[in-house]
Amino acid sequence: MKDKYKEYIEYIARDIELPYIKYLEPYGLKQDEMDLVLSKVFNQPVTIEGISTYNTNDNEIYREYSDGVWIKKEYNADNQMTYHEHSDGFWIKYEYDNNGNIIYYEKSNGSWRKSEYDDNGNLIYLESSNGFWEKREYDTNSNLIYYEYSDGVIMDRRYERQV
Repeated sequence: MKDKYKEYIEYIARDIELPYIKYLEPYGLKQDEMDLVLSKVFNQPVTIEGISTYNTNDNEIYREYSDGVWIKKEYNADNQMTYHEHSDGFWIKYEYDNNGNIIYYEKSNGSWRKSEYDDNGNLIYLESSNGFWEKREYDTNSNLIYYEYSDGVIMDRRYERQV
């Protein structure tokens, strides 16, 4: 009997589409059975609490409203969001450096932003899809001593005498 139950849960997981909770309603599943189905869908253990679905790290990976509007999120091993998608088709992708700084993000509308940081976590370069860029330099105490923007604005304190 267990095999038939497992097969049924797997069948439902393969059968449902977004919005998941709305598609689960006709099956008349209990809460723990819904958790099992969505665990198969998301390929990880999940718990449904109200309108939200959480992974084992307590990250919200899915939210669905009663009108069928939904939001999906994905995380990396460091619990940093790497993907965010809405039912209207809007999405954002994120990439991080080893220090947890966002070094790249891209939106479904085509806009993007790249960033670079020094070893102290200071932003040293930024570039965006609209053509804007900026460069920054810091002294050994992480004080901003130089910046330059793509529009020609420059602040330069690199050669000022330290008191």
